[in-house]
This record gives sequence, structure tokens and C-alpha cells, in this order.
Amino acid sequence: MFTSLAKPGDEASGSAVEAELERRWRDSGSDTIDLLMQWAAEAIATKDYPRAFDYLDAVTTMRPDYIEGWNRRATLFFLQDEYGKAISDLEKVLALEPRHFGALAGLGMILNDIDRKKEALLALKKAIAIDPYLDDQVRDAIKTLEPQIDGREI
Repeated sequence: MFTSLAKPGDEASGSAVEAELERRWRDSGSDTIDLLMQWAAEAIATKDYPRAFDYLDAVTTMRPDYIEGWNRRATLFFLQDEYGKAISDLEKVLALEPRHFGALAGLGMILNDIDRKKEALLALKKAIAIDPYLDDQVRDAIKTLEPQIDGREI
């Protein structure tokens, strides 16, 4: 699937592969984990972040190999401006699935925000190489960072 995804040009096919990968990553194989993830999503939607953290902490404790538990908790840390904790959780996601384009893109955006530009550019380029259909925010960040890191042509 990753080979199909990496081929630019067919946006409909690329989007379908992207959606299928994301669906597989969300599939925990456990009704309990699925329920905790649903409750966490509801808590996030109502901005009840402490409750969402409780649910996601339970998910990552019960299933430390479940990628989306770490990924969702990283997103929640990001929403709380807890960048160090978000990076730590994204690193766990990437240890479990190094091709997780969403985690790479999120990591790149956070690294950019905390002025670690070179690392940000590397993460964003990895993300876009895996999934060339990522949203324009990733491409725009790459276009902004490249001249800062690689220099400008004369």
C-alpha cells in the first residue's frame, strides 16, 4: 500500500490508499480500546482535555503497541502546547510505524514551531515522500523551510 501511495498523480487512488492506511491504524482489535478512543474523541470535541488524557493514558497503558493511542495523545499534548510530550508520543508512533505520514507531518510542524528548522524540514520531507497527497500546509512549510535551511539559489 505504501508503494501505491507514494506514486503521485492519481489523487483519487492516493486518497483511497491514505484513508485505508488510516483506517487500519485506527483498528485496535479491541472493543475496550475502541470505546476509550471514542470517549477520548468526545472529550476532545468538548475541550474536556483532562478527561481525554485519562482515556488516552488508559489506552497507551493497556495497549502500548497501538499506534493511534500514542498519535491521538500526541495531538492532545500539541493542543495544550506541551510540545516535548507531543514529540515523545510521536516518537513512539514512529518507533512502531516509521512510515506514519501523519506523525511525521505533525512532528515536522512541532519542530518548526520550536525553531528546530533543519529537523522539521527532514520530517516534513519524509512525510511528503511517503504520502504526496498530504495537505498544502505540509508543502507550504517545506517551501518556507527549504531556503532557510538549504539556502537560496543565486
